[in-house]
Amino acid sequence: MFTPILIGIGLILLFKSIVIVNQYERGIILTLGTYSYTLGPGLKLVIPIIQRVIKVDIRINTIDIPKQEIITKDNVAVSINAVVYFQVTKAEDAILKVRDFNYAVSQYAQTALRDVIGGVELDQLLTDRQKISDEIKAIVDAETIEWGVDVTGIRLQDIAVPDNMKRVMAKQAEAERERRATIIRAQGELTASENLNKAMKSLAESGAISLRTLQTIENSTNGPNNTVIFALPTEVLNTIQKITKK
Repeated sequence: MFTPILIGIGLILLFKSIVIVNQYERGIILTLGTYSYTLGPGLKLVIPIIQRVIKVDIRINTIDIPKQEIITKDNVAVSINAVVYFQVTKAEDAILKVRDFNYAVSQYAQTALRDVIGGVELDQLLTDRQKISDEIKAIVDAETIEWGVDVTGIRLQDIAVPDNMKRVMAKQAEAERERRATIIRAQGELTASENLNKAMKSLAESGAISLRTLQTIENSTNGPNNTVIFALPTEVLNTIQKITKK
């Protein structure tokens, strides 16, 4: 009479003793509430009732940090949200040292985000986003490594600034474009003047400037009523006066 019951209990215990751990998981074995060892992937056997298995996913996981209202160092209110990428490297620490490692990573990342963003100015926040992300990651990773969690990356997503700051930034960008255009025009004029100066020196050294002057005079005196007045240098006039006195 008891044989079928015993067989049934035996089958149930056998079924409960079989544990399948997936490739992307690790199994934490607690024997009467005490940590014993960690199971790798595959088909495993445990002692029913006495031992309990807690499976931990060791794949890279993501946590969204909701939009945060943060005051920058130069007193500008910005709204920022981010994404945290992390992976469990020691499953036993993630289970035994922290109650909920997902929640703990999220909260610590929010705190680090506020601390770092509050210490930089708006211009630096907009231009050095990757550098700031790496700084936040280093702060979070230094704490979570004790929990058996490795933070692989933190990415700042949307950075929203007030509308009045957007107008100021637009005016600054326009002024910067005008400044660059002025510099480019000035550089072009300087280059043109340098080239013209080089051409004048080349004509003077080769004597071609005199030929050019004669051609200009000839073209200007084609008409019968044209009169050309030459302005001679002072040195030439002094030489002529000395010759006539002799």
